[in-house]
Amino acid sequence: MKELVPLEKIEQKIFFIRNQKVMLDKDLAELFGVPTKQLNRQVKRNIERFPREFMFQLTRQERDELVPNWHQFKTMKHSSTMPYAFTEHGVAMLATVLNSANAIKMSIIIIKTFVKLREIISTHKELTQKLEALERKVDKHDVEIQAIFEAIKQLAMPPEPPKRSIGFHT
Repeated sequence: MKELVPLEKIEQKIFFIRNQKVMLDKDLAELFGVPTKQLNRQVKRNIERFPREFMFQLTRQERDELVPNWHQFKTMKHSSTMPYAFTEHGVAMLATVLNSANAIKMSIIIIKTFVKLREIISTHKELTQKLEALERKVDKHDVEIQAIFEAIKQLAMPPEPPKRSIGFHT
């Protein structure tokens, strides 16, 4: 199955909508090898398995934002129905609803892709946090280094010759 659908192809079908990584019904139907209509019909028949955190329907505005930015959504432009978006858990639930060997194998591959993306994002967050900590240290050190330079400048200046005092000295 991996040879048929490379992970990169699946990664291209994962979008960030409403602060969640999701896949659209059209793309999932294509990967599972079923018509989109059949996939949505099975979901509606088993709607209790798909709470909001597993699946949601796009708004017209969300759909209109996707269509001009991605050539693969040209067919959605004039569609009267809004597509469904499935989270990682929704994809796992789809495999049980579709109940075919192909759907189960494909859902495993898709979930592995979600996990891989999650790892990449967490690594990115860790790097960002480390860079911010380093910036804070450098900012703190900049002040200290500046103070050291000032002290060195003062030491490097030739001492002022002693002023002669006025008056008689014994």
